[in-house]
Amino acid sequence: MTFEESMKKLEDMSQKIKNEDTTLEEAIKYYEEGIKCYEACNKILNEAQAKIQIYRQETEE
Repeated sequence: MTFEESMKKLEDMSQKIKNEDTTLEEAIKYYEEGIKCYEACNKILNEAQAKIQIYRQETEE
């Protein structure tokens, strides 16, 4: 899943949780799914940051 797809899914989960018709059980399910999306986004960003640091080191040499 791409960063953009994960962010979109995270936004969707957030909206579902805010919906007045959402039950507690559904909200918990959406929250758990949202955490997975957040973790996926965080992993992608950390990997990108590591690559940028490598490129910076290479250009400084």
